[in-house]
Amino acid sequence: MINKKRNFLKLSGLSFLSLVLLPYRLLYSATKKIINQNLTDEQKNIMFNEATERPYTSPLNYEKRNGFFHCANCEAKLFSSDAKFDSGTGWPSFRESLPGAFKTKIDYSFGMKRIEYHCANCGVHHGHVFADGLQKKRFCSNGLCLIFIPED
Repeated sequence: MINKKRNFLKLSGLSFLSLVLLPYRLLYSATKKIINQNLTDEQKNIMFNEATERPYTSPLNYEKRNGFFHCANCEAKLFSSDAKFDSGTGWPSFRESLPGAFKTKIDYSFGMKRIEYHCANCGVHHGHVFADGLQKKRFCSNGLCLIFIPED
């Protein structure tokens, strides 16, 4: 009898929690849509589940040509190559984004306050922006979220 009550309470609690969170998850997921059907599972995990790629794995860390970095999901133009710098962190880093490229939100994961940025066009997660060092602002981006298009 006690186990039945316990199971009922667990089920009731989960049901209530689902009812509270469902509208939030639906609203949040409605702002993120897969546009590029060729995204890899790792790209989807980073962009839609706010994961992070391993440091020093992106070939874009070494990209030095002139051009622009675009969103891998919707191809919106996000950063100029002029803003890119080597932060030594293992992720492509930029001093500034193009105007209106991102929307931000506060992220309290990992027990600290960080500013997370998302593509203003399609809503996918790209990384975090930090206020540090001589660069003042550092957009720390997951390279898998970016496509580099060189200038002609």
